[in-house]
Amino acid sequence: MKTFDGATRSGSVFLDDGTEIPFDADAFDAGPLRHLRSGQRVNIIMTGERITYVTLSTFPLPQPGPDSA
Repeated sequence: MKTFDGATRSGSVFLDDGTEIPFDADAFDAGPLRHLRSGQRVNIIMTGERITYVTLSTFPLPQPGPDSA
């Protein structure tokens, strides 16, 4: 986790290769979290080049449903 703004529920993450990617409130709200802090390791789901889900690395990622492709 690079940045997180609790008021807007948005922020940015660093990938392992150093790339910074922003996320919006929808991605944060999709997960079970209430707050994030700089330096936390997180798992993300991306759709295209957009982060759609953020959670702590210790939490499981949601599994796709049977209708997902």
